[in-house]
Amino acid sequence: MDYSYFGSNYIIYNMKVSSNTSVSMPMKNLISIVGAVAVGVWAYFGVIERINTLETDNHLIKKDLDKAVEFSIKWPRGELGSLPADSEQFLLIESLLTDVEYIQTEIKESRHNAVNINRLQKDVEKILEQIEVLKDKVRNNGNHN
Repeated sequence: MDYSYFGSNYIIYNMKVSSNTSVSMPMKNLISIVGAVAVGVWAYFGVIERINTLETDNHLIKKDLDKAVEFSIKWPRGELGSLPADSEQFLLIESLLTDVEYIQTEIKESRHNAVNINRLQKDVEKILEQIEVLKDKVRNNGNHN
């Protein structure tokens, strides 16, 4: 039952709906309803397609991100190997380390040489003083005869 209000009176409509019930409406309204339903269906499937696209992109990005994280963990540890350039650099570094060690031993030896040279200079000065003393003694001996 449907109730309508007109002024101060209520009007009651009895409506029986069956497969034989006919509905009359203007064609313009029918086309508007069909158009609205079509636009609604089109929008629904557009949203569903967009969601599917985003889920697929998200799934692919997640796989790439997992691989990148695994790479960033394993690469520094050397679990994925190394580049030829890295191997060459390691060889160069080892060569430089041996050169540095050689240079350090040379520097240590030259420090000891500097100490030895200073010691020898002092000894030579003492010897020269002693030679002068001996010369003076020899000169004095020669003058007394």
